[in-house]
This record gives sequence, C-alpha cells and structure tokens, in this order.
Amino acid sequence: MSGRAREREDRPTGDAGARAGDPPHPTRDGRTVSGGPPTDDKGRRLADLVLRDAGELVTMTRPAREGLGVIADGALAAYEGTIVWVGREADLAREVGLAADAVELDAQGACVLPGFVDCHTHAVFAGERAAEYGERLAGVTYLELLQRGGGIRLTVDATRAASEQDLAALTARRLDSFLAHGTTTVEVKSGYGLSAEHEAKQLRAATVPHPVRRSLTFCGAHFVPPEYEGRADEYVASVCEEQIPACAPLAEWCDVFCDEGAFTVAQARRVLEAARDRGLGLRLHAEELAHTGAAAMGAELGCASADHLILATAGDMAALRAAGTVAVLLPGTSYTLHAGYAPARAFLDAGVTVALASDFNPGSSYCENLQMVISLACQELRMTPDEALWAATAGGAAALRRTGEVGVLAPGAACDLVVLDAATRAELPYHYGVNLVDAVVVGGEPADDVS
Repeated sequence: MSGRAREREDRPTGDAGARAGDPPHPTRDGRTVSGGPPTDDKGRRLADLVLRDAGELVTMTRPAREGLGVIADGALAAYEGTIVWVGREADLAREVGLAADAVELDAQGACVLPGFVDCHTHAVFAGERAAEYGERLAGVTYLELLQRGGGIRLTVDATRAASEQDLAALTARRLDSFLAHGTTTVEVKSGYGLSAEHEAKQLRAATVPHPVRRSLTFCGAHFVPPEYEGRADEYVASVCEEQIPACAPLAEWCDVFCDEGAFTVAQARRVLEAARDRGLGLRLHAEELAHTGAAAMGAELGCASADHLILATAGDMAALRAAGTVAVLLPGTSYTLHAGYAPARAFLDAGVTVALASDFNPGSSYCENLQMVISLACQELRMTPDEALWAATAGGAAALRRTGEVGVLAPGAACDLVVLDAATRAELPYHYGVNLVDAVVVGGEPADDVS
C-alpha cells in the first residue's frame, strides 16, 4: 500500500467476536450462503476489514444523474470478502464491531470507488504486434498485413504454438496490469485458438490463479482461420459441432464477431443458438465496421450485451433497450484505429444501459487501463465524468449480469474497491495519461503495492 492509503497500526484488538449460533455468513469469494453476517456481543455487524476517512465514497448505488450515491466523509466495513456496512464514518463505531484480526485502512481523505469492471477483453494470447502499429500509421493496410501472415493471423499462429503454461503466465502478467490500474473484474474471451483444442487451451489459461475476478467467454467465431479460408460456413459448422461442446463447460458466455469481413448475421445466429442450447449466455460484436443488422439480431436473441456499436441506428437502440441488452462501448479501439466513435449520447438519451470497456487486444486496443477509457469517453463520446464512471463500474457489472455483486459499494456486494491518489472522482478523466490508483482491495483483501 502506497501514497495516501495506509493500513492503520493502532487498530483495537478488543473482545469483538462472532457469537455462538450465528447464521452462516458470506464466504471469501463473495457468496452469501444464508442469513446475514455475524455480530459482536453488542449486536453490531462484525467486520474483518474497515476502510475509514474516504473524503468521497462513490458507492454507485444511484445513477449518474442522481450523483452516484456519493457519501462525504464515508467509511465501509466488510466480512470475509463481502461488504456488510457502508455509511458516514461518524456512524461506524455504533454500527460495526471489529474482529480481533481486523484490518483497518485509512484513505486519508481520498476518493474511494468500486473496482472497475472491464466487460470486454481478449486478454489470453501470445505473439507480439507492436511493429504493425507503426506500419499501419505509415500506410500499410490491414489486408496487406494479413496477406503476409500478420494481423490476427500472427496472433492465432503464436497462440496455437504456445503452451497452456506459457499462455497462463502471459495472462497473469496482464492481470497484474489490470489490477494495478484499478480493474478488479475482467471478462476474458478466447478467439485466437480457432479450434476445439486451442480455444479450450485459452479458456483454461484464463483461469490462472490471480486476485482479479474473471468471467470467461468462448469466442471461436472471431475470425475464419486460414485452413478454412473461403469456407466460412464449414468453419461455423465446426464451431457449433466441435468447439462449443468442448468449450461450453469452461465458459460462461459465447461471443461472435458479426460484422463485414467476419461472420454474417445468419452465421452468428447459428453459433449463438448452438451456444444457448449448451447453456451459455450470449454476447455479440456488432455494428462496428458496417451496419449489418447484428444489434437487432442480438436483441432478439436476448444477448446480455452488444459491443462496439459505432454504426448503430435509432432502431437498434430501441431494440436493445426493449431487450435489456447492454451497449458496451469501446472508445480505445476507435482511438487506435482512427475510426468513428459510438454515439454514446444517443444511447443514453434512448434509455439504453451503457458500459465502457477496454477491448484489450493485441491488434486494435492494447490498453488495460480503464482510467484512460473513461477519459476517452468524456472527450470523444461526450459522456459526463459521472456517466463514464458509472459505465466502467456498475455498467460493466450489468453487461456481465453481475449487478449488485461487483461494480458497487453496498451491503451484500463483493468488497472490491479502489483508493485514488485524488480527493475527487473528477480527477479520473481530467488528469489523464497517469495511473491515479493508490490502493486496491479485492474480496476484502488489500492487494500488493500497485504503484
């Protein structure tokens, strides 16, 4: 722990303790088994972690237009990884008792927020594509890169050649960076194996031990691999008949890249329906490069999210809102590719739930830092700071169907939080290009030094 946030050395070690006969309480992974948290002998909620002196405790319990549920001079208490109390520090001693081994953190007047929820990443891959970035800026087209074995083909070849252990090690390093920048929950896609064997390898590597929470997505319909070039329908059949059966037990979701040059609406529908039959939730890359009707199809199928949406129409927005499908906007990709940005204001005005994500990947958005994405959303999508912050926390949780579990600081939610090296949340988009995270807690456990 560095900078502002400090672990208090003067914490009491009195007689607080769980009473005999208390009901089962939340577990370390944030699940509530039954009943509520234990209490001390004065009837107060028992806590094994307390955070004090948050000048601005941003709970995300209210929408942006209502101020995000900010508590001035706030405090928070957790037990076994789950938040049990949130309020003003003046009320803490009356409401919360400390376990004998409780950890107390002093935010020293800083802003405290939920850990970021990055709901769209491609974090498991091998291979290096930094040189291509400069080449593309110099005028080399993506088609030219593909024709010589570069672009996504390079990543597919390298990922297939890598061992599961190597992929796990690479993923762990990337998760370290996500965590250092304040992200505590990450959606992780496959999509660079493109065969049952290698897609499953990616998904297993994504489970490498690490504090960051993960939600895994099978994305075999990401690109037609070279061995199926010109035979996209045959590849779709292999995705449905071979890859989904092999990968469904390893994943929570299925995603398809439905766009010009990737998979058609009909092909995407076939994959998503096969995945749904295997019990997977649905997600969709849609309306990024061309308007294909993917967003409307995703809404029809009840996809949890439709992502990118640069070319979405008013009709698409109405369909997504009616279906409860979250619009996941990815300004980092537009920034890298010098492309247009998604119409965030139109989505918000239409009443669609909006999330922000990094789209971390080796080709078009090599960035694990949602702080930068928040700044881009304010500058380029014309979102307000509070709208962008909600979208990167509670919005991401909504896209992963984890509302109330992560992305919020409230009783019953996971104790995942970030202490900023700043007094106010407004610093995040304003003070861009730096890491404003001073300390991170995941599941009630302070992370190692993140500076």
